[in-house]
Amino acid sequence: MASAITKWLVDPNRNPLAALHMKTLSNRLRNYGLRYDDLYDPMYDLDVKEALNRLPRDCGCEESAPQARPGPLHEARAMQTPFRSYLQEMLALVKRERAEREALGALPLYQRSIP
Repeated sequence: MASAITKWLVDPNRNPLAALHMKTLSNRLRNYGLRYDDLYDPMYDLDVKEALNRLPRDCGCEESAPQARPGPLHEARAMQTPFRSYLQEMLALVKRERAEREALGALPLYQRSIP
């Protein structure tokens, strides 16, 4: 029962408040030229830091950084895709590898301490 309510609360297709939140967040990310994955803090979560280090340089995540683009600003904002992920697949891989290492009793690749 609780999981059904939770799924409804966060699903923007079913909950109008979740849709409004997603639209507002999308507009704010577009204003700064960011993507949702840019909100992860590599200093807080070392899995995110490892995933960012493993990304290839030509992954397309440079597009998410704010930069000067030719043409009107409103056209550049309209072309942005703030919810297109570039980090989730690599982050899932890093988390699976860490869980596997812990299950096997191996030492972690990095210390899991929050600064």
